[in-house]
Amino acid sequence: MLSYNITPSESTITSMARIACHKSDGGDLSFGLVKSMNDKYVIKPRLRTYTPCLSFFCERLQAEKAYEVEEHMGTMGISPEESEISKLLEVSSKTGNGDKVYVYMQMLRNHVATVGYATSEATEGWFKSEKASEVGCVNWEEESVREVILKNGGGYFGGGWLGTGEWEVKKGRIGIDGVCEGCGKKLRGVDLGELERQGFMEKVAGFAIERETKANFSNFQKWLESHPGYEFIIDAANVGLYQQNFADGGFSLSQLDAVVREAKEVCNGKWPLVVLHNRRMAALSENPSNRTLLEHWKSLGALYTTPSGSNDDWYWIYATISQKALLVTNDEMRDHIFELLGSSSFFPTWKERHQVKYTFKKGKLVLVMPPTYSSVIQESENGSWHMPIGDKCEDERKRTWLCISRSISNNVSNRTNAVDGIDEDKINIEQNGASSLIGKRKERS
Repeated sequence: MLSYNITPSESTITSMARIACHKSDGGDLSFGLVKSMNDKYVIKPRLRTYTPCLSFFCERLQAEKAYEVEEHMGTMGISPEESEISKLLEVSSKTGNGDKVYVYMQMLRNHVATVGYATSEATEGWFKSEKASEVGCVNWEEESVREVILKNGGGYFGGGWLGTGEWEVKKGRIGIDGVCEGCGKKLRGVDLGELERQGFMEKVAGFAIERETKANFSNFQKWLESHPGYEFIIDAANVGLYQQNFADGGFSLSQLDAVVREAKEVCNGKWPLVVLHNRRMAALSENPSNRTLLEHWKSLGALYTTPSGSNDDWYWIYATISQKALLVTNDEMRDHIFELLGSSSFFPTWKERHQVKYTFKKGKLVLVMPPTYSSVIQESENGSWHMPIGDKCEDERKRTWLCISRSISNNVSNRTNAVDGIDEDKINIEQNGASSLIGKRKERS
């Protein structure tokens, strides 16, 4: 091929990488091909291009070479998926590298919501190993760890293994109240961490400013800054047009008013923010009683009308993120706007925790609040882990979870021996999260 001046394609090199792995030194040959692609042929490798050499090294417990492959993937802007992370976790487990196992547990948490059976088995293999019982910290300040977890959105610590001693691994279910039947730990509803929220908000604003009249959206941002504290944002078009597809149907202001009143009651009298397009506002205001109600909301800061030519979706989603509020809408958020946002792992997490759906049963409004807990991998302040197994369930109460916790009494955090809440030998909480709130690490050789 090269002798005829034909440049190989990515798929050709991927096939060659797979074939190379049949040789005794195939991993090195395969990885060499991958590394040469960009410099030699100006072809960017894909995830599948790396899979043969990564699998080769992991299966033969050549952990350092596997880590080198993963590092090279990062330089090319390629993220591993569950299959690759599972292999890296397993090779780290089998070679006794507890720090790396922790890294890949966090990577799993960040990349997937629920895990497949192969990953759950690899995870069990680690926690049941002797090496797993030997890694961890001797003491830590549980309240400080809890504070970091909350800053991270509620689902993880990220600062290293907590506790010492053997682990107990069980399979069980989580109750509707979020309590694990295996250990009694209550799982959290996992939200975005503060840095993630800021990044997501900036991303939404960037897309909106590209697609809207910049001055209009900038004015809205300034208006929100001067009107902080909303706990509910209402997608007025979605609520007003709900079940109105009949002959005499139209925008139902009475439905919108019902949602406004209910949201206000839930928030102990605090007004929600209604986002309504000004074209709709003008049409509704032709009716004097409608106009009176809308102007009343506007005078109280409970109504923002989006300008002509705008897409109000950008306005209500930005308002919800910036205000850390709940969003009342039945919009599944699947159109082109949300396809842009869906490329970020932030969007599904944010949507689960902030969308409030609704229905009208015999004319009576029912708000459907976010679930009590999130079906994602969770790391708790006592060092335990919970991992949901399998694909999406219609009924989350039937999902099987791995419940992983230390099984002996020396898994005790410092609650009373701290000075001003944190022991002297601990590192303080950093502003953006947990760098190591753990005291003395224990790792016996």
